[in-house]
Amino acid sequence: MKILVVGSGGREHAIAWKLTQSPRVTKVYSAPGNPGTARVGENVPLSISHHDALIDFVRREGIDLTVIGPDDALAGGIVDAFQAAGLRAFGPTASAARLESSKAFAKEFMQRHGIPTAAYEEFTDADSAREYCLTAKYPLVIKADGLALGKGVIIAHTPEEAQEAIHRTMEAAEFGDAGRRIVIEEFLEGVECSLHALIDGTSYALFPDCRDHKQAFDGGVGPNTGGMGTISPTGMIDADLDARIRSEILDRFIAGATADGLDFHGMLFPGLMLTAEGPKVLEFNCRWGDPETQVLVRRLRSDLVDLLEACIDGTLSGQQIEWDDRAAVCVILASGGYPGVYEKGLPITGIEQAEGGEDIVVFHAGTALSPDGLVTNGGRVLGVTALGASLEEARHAAYGAADQIHFANQHRRNDIGAAS
Repeated sequence: MKILVVGSGGREHAIAWKLTQSPRVTKVYSAPGNPGTARVGENVPLSISHHDALIDFVRREGIDLTVIGPDDALAGGIVDAFQAAGLRAFGPTASAARLESSKAFAKEFMQRHGIPTAAYEEFTDADSAREYCLTAKYPLVIKADGLALGKGVIIAHTPEEAQEAIHRTMEAAEFGDAGRRIVIEEFLEGVECSLHALIDGTSYALFPDCRDHKQAFDGGVGPNTGGMGTISPTGMIDADLDARIRSEILDRFIAGATADGLDFHGMLFPGLMLTAEGPKVLEFNCRWGDPETQVLVRRLRSDLVDLLEACIDGTLSGQQIEWDDRAAVCVILASGGYPGVYEKGLPITGIEQAEGGEDIVVFHAGTALSPDGLVTNGGRVLGVTALGASLEEARHAAYGAADQIHFANQHRRNDIGAAS
């Protein structure tokens, strides 16, 4: 069968890489893809927002399945367009994807269906938000309501910081239209954890847990990013906690989505805070995480095609998923200045040497091909991903491989998976 992967980041390279391992797959296309996806298939120069052009390509090439990567494509109704054209696409409809594209919608959903989350208020007026923050308990969390590339979250420790966050989000429009509405939440204490669960409308398949490292600098300080590296497993989820996650979050999600008529088919990616009171949902994402996908596909032994099709067809309960017991670590190599201003077009060397080690895969994210070779083309450039018998062994392998890769002004965190 032929498959099209829509997107151009590290997540899409990782998905395409895994799909090519299926004996059922004859060819993987990526639109628009990146130099990494070109290594495992064929890139096609089509925009993720041009639904008609994508549909025409799928029909012309006889593609059997389209896998949607980015959140903005899902929010823009790409799955709806494919379904209307009678084509198979993996991902939720725009209506179901509101659980990610609107934090206010998601919080109301969680509150309505008893899913544990932080207490919150929502605002469309900056002055009302400022007045609320004058008497709020600190620290608190200010979130742009819409999609902001994982960066629309600001932790305010003082009323002055809250005022500045409101100004940046609602008045200066630092996150664009995503900041027209904001959600202000209580700050939750605990350890963050990323979960992934395939949802087929009526049942789910829970993946192993991961942990992203969101802040730009070692020690978890600095601005929020799209993610500076991930580990799996975290070692935090025991049998009792697993049971609570299933009963208090995923079972209630399925019941709530059914009651609300969301008919969710796709990947649900809840960000959790493991608090003293139990797991609480920080946010819902309605697609694979990035860079969580990189460690998950390295550990997944089952055929990904079978899982995606079962998710679409509502037959997920019949799937037995096998996982590699080894740990996985992904270290993001970023452009200096990310998540702020950074330079593009810087030559990259050393990827072949890095991938010379056993169990190392380098996933491309912000890269491009120039006449002189591979260059940087984004904030998060590469995801160096390794397996190891232990977390420490995987860390050692990932950082050892990362040391082989060079480009000017490179930035990385050196504490991905380190004991806290």
